[in-house]
Amino acid sequence: MATFELYRRSTIGMCLTETLDEMVQSGTLSPELAIQVLVQFDKSMTEALETNVKSKVSIKGHLHTYRFCDNVWTFMLQDALFKTEDCQENVGRVKIVACDSKLLTQ
Repeated sequence: MATFELYRRSTIGMCLTETLDEMVQSGTLSPELAIQVLVQFDKSMTEALETNVKSKVSIKGHLHTYRFCDNVWTFMLQDALFKTEDCQENVGRVKIVACDSKLLTQ
């Protein structure tokens, strides 16, 4: 099964990576087990978002840059407006990373 490392650059992903690095360096954890933990983290985040998030968001903004590499789209937006049923929020700069979830089950 393929995995994308989408969530490792989030705040929680960076903290997990730093903690695992410290544990590997101190000899508490093997490097192989640390890698398995990171892979499981990505799978768990994907599953949690698929099953727990039910709201829809519309996004409008100025598309500054876009690219497609290794089946992953990256969009850079400026002056974006996020709208849900309940509220709306203006954001100056946004980076959106998107991939085909069907690739995760292959």
